Amino acid sequence: MLFPKSTTVRVKEGKMQQKQDSQSRAPGSLGKAHPALKAFMCGSLSGTCSTLLFQPLDLVKTRLQTLQNNAKPGAPKVGMFKVFINVIRTENFFSLWRGVSPSFVRCIPGVGIYFSTFYSLKQHFFQDRAPNAGEAVLLGAGARAVAGVCMLPFTVIKTRFESGCYNYVSVAGALRSVYETEGIRALFSGLTATLLRDAPFSGIYVMFYSQAKRALPQEVTSSAYAPLVNFGCGMVAGVMASVVTQPADVVKTHIQISPSHWSTTDAIRYIYAENGMAGFFRGAVPRSLRRTLMAAMAWTVYEQLMARMGLKS
Repeated sequence: MLFPKSTTVRVKEGKMQQKQDSQSRAPGSLGKAHPALKAFMCGSLSGTCSTLLFQPLDLVKTRLQTLQNNAKPGAPKVGMFKVFINVIRTENFFSLWRGVSPSFVRCIPGVGIYFSTFYSLKQHFFQDRAPNAGEAVLLGAGARAVAGVCMLPFTVIKTRFESGCYNYVSVAGALRSVYETEGIRALFSGLTATLLRDAPFSGIYVMFYSQAKRALPQEVTSSAYAPLVNFGCGMVAGVMASVVTQPADVVKTHIQISPSHWSTTDAIRYIYAENGMAGFFRGAVPRSLRRTLMAAMAWTVYEQLMARMGLKS
């Protein structure tokens, strides 16, 4: 018996739909995961890529910030490229990735926590409309504060690895050593400075990023060039946020490498006494490069992955 062509097409479409439905219902399928978990996974993947690529810039930034002010008058200034060459010459090329293990331990779940918190807050408060500039600042700052507090012990270990002042062998060994010799308080040192750095950075970044994207025509942001547009918006936002939060980053670094439980005020006084106001902007170039490129890449990868999952980032 012959069936009409339209009936045959409908039967095929029905079978294809049943196959898709069975795949989405399969055990362990990503399709049944909670949207916040999907955001976490997308953020973690984007954090992995950006951490591996830009770790050398973070190491150079930390080394610049912790240089002692003992150069003779008239001696040439130590800059980013000189530190790069010095690390390669005195250690080896792969020493530029010193501290990448704690960076992974910190950034992979940390970026995931940030993006899942950001997504959850946005869905809860701004499901029907886009946040304005002020709301975007609070949204970004809130999400980053949660991630910053959760991952602070690994931030302390990462900073100490990068400084070259400690001979830790592993992340677990470093955590154990700090806990046994300095107490639990040391693993949360620099909390105030970290929040003063991370919350404003993320708030300013999200504000500039979202506003820059909203200012662009719809046909541009939805075209094949959308990833490039997102990356460009992220670069602009990253530069702005990095410059504003640079002093807090220097203060955080000094507190976390010191075993003497400095307060934020102690670190500010020390930096000013040793280097003046310029000391608060040491390492600004490598940090701006790293944070800008890392944030731009993370947001670009995150938004593309979320789009592929059918979720609005």
